[in-house]
Amino acid sequence: MPQLARRIGRAKPSAIMQVAEKAKRLKAEGRDIISFSIGVPNFLPGEHVYAAAREALEHDSGQYGSNRGADALLDAFLGHMSEIGLDGYTRANCATGVGAKHLIYNLAEALLDEGDGFAFPTPYWTSYVDVGEILNADIQLLPCPAEQDYKLTPAQLDAAMEKKPRVFLFNNPSNPTGMVYTKEEIAALADVLVKYPETWIITDDIYNRMVFDGVGYHNFVHARPELRDRVIFLDSLSKTYGMPGWRLGLMAGPEAVAQAVTTLNSNHITNVPEIVSAAGVAALSGPQDVPREKCAEFQAKRDQVLEVLTAIPGIVCPRPQGAFYVFPDISVAFGKRHQGREIANDVDFCTALLDAKGVACVPGSAFGEPRAMRISYTCPTPQLGPGLERIREFFAELA
Repeated sequence: MPQLARRIGRAKPSAIMQVAEKAKRLKAEGRDIISFSIGVPNFLPGEHVYAAAREALEHDSGQYGSNRGADALLDAFLGHMSEIGLDGYTRANCATGVGAKHLIYNLAEALLDEGDGFAFPTPYWTSYVDVGEILNADIQLLPCPAEQDYKLTPAQLDAAMEKKPRVFLFNNPSNPTGMVYTKEEIAALADVLVKYPETWIITDDIYNRMVFDGVGYHNFVHARPELRDRVIFLDSLSKTYGMPGWRLGLMAGPEAVAQAVTTLNSNHITNVPEIVSAAGVAALSGPQDVPREKCAEFQAKRDQVLEVLTAIPGIVCPRPQGAFYVFPDISVAFGKRHQGREIANDVDFCTALLDAKGVACVPGSAFGEPRAMRISYTCPTPQLGPGLERIREFFAELA
C-alpha cells in the first residue's frame, strides 16, 4: 500500500475538539454534563444577518466569486478596521478565508519555508503549533507563565527576535488566557519589533471587540505606523457575531501578502460562498447591538468565574480582560488525590473533573501550559453557577 505524506505524521487532531466530543458523548449517554470546553460564543447573530443571507439565496447568481472576496464584503471589513483605528487600507490589502484558521494556514504557507523560524508566546492557541508542525517550521515558543500574567515582555521578544524568525505570531486578546495588552504594553513590544525588519508579524486579533474594563484594543500599527508594511491583521465573524459555523475569516496587510493568500484561495477554495459573504456584510456594517450586549454579558460572567476561582486556596488566576476564557493555574492540585484517584497533571485533573463532576474543561497542556486549564464561560447563564460550584467542590474534596 502506498504511504501517506510525511507531513500527515506531524498533524494532530484538535485537543479542544477531543474534550468537547467526549463531553457530547457523555451527555448523549444521559450524564449531566456542563461544558466549559469549546470556544464557541453560544449566541446567534441578529435577524438582519439572516435576512441578508436569505436575500442572497433568493438572488443566487450560481457563479464563482472573487478569490480575494466580494467587493461589498471587503468594503464592510475596511469600514470595521477604520472603526478600530486601522485606516489607510484598500481592497488590495485584504483577503478572505474559510475562517481565521484557514487564513492562518494560508499565511503560514505563504510566508514560511521549511525550517523557517515561527515564533509565538506560550500559552498559545492550539492550531499555531499544529500548523507549524505540518509545514515543518522551526517553532520557537516564548514562555509567558501566570507569574507574568501570561504576557510577553519586551526583553523576551528582543531575545526571540535575535534568532531572526521569519514570522512572529501575536494573539491579542488571547485564547486561551483572555489577557489583553494595554496601550503601553503594545507600544513597548512595537518598539522592539521595529528593530527587526526581516520578520513578518501576524496579529491574530479576532477578539478585538470583546474587551472589558475599558482597557481598549491596541495594535502594533497604532503604536508604530512604520510596521504597517510587515503586519498582517486577522479578524473573524465567529466570536464577535456568534457565527463560528459560517466560517468567514478576514485579513489585511501588505498587498503582496494579500495577493499571495488570494492566489492560494484560487487553488484551495476558489471563493467564500456568496451567501456567507452577504451575511458577513450585514454583520460588519449592520446594527452592532448583539456584539455590544454579549460583550457586557461576558464581562459579567468573567467576574462570576473569578469570584469563585480566587476563593479556592492555591489557585493562581491572572485577571483576563477580553475574549471569554479564564486560564487558572491549577498546579496546587498536582500530587493530590480525588476519591482515591491520583492527580499527577492537568490531563489527570480535567479527566477526573469530567468523570466525577460532569464538568468539561480543556487541559492547559493543549495550549503549551501544563500547569493550567482553560474555562470557556460561554455556556448558558443558568449553567455557569452550578458548573463553578462543581469545580469548587472538586477542589474541596482533594486530599
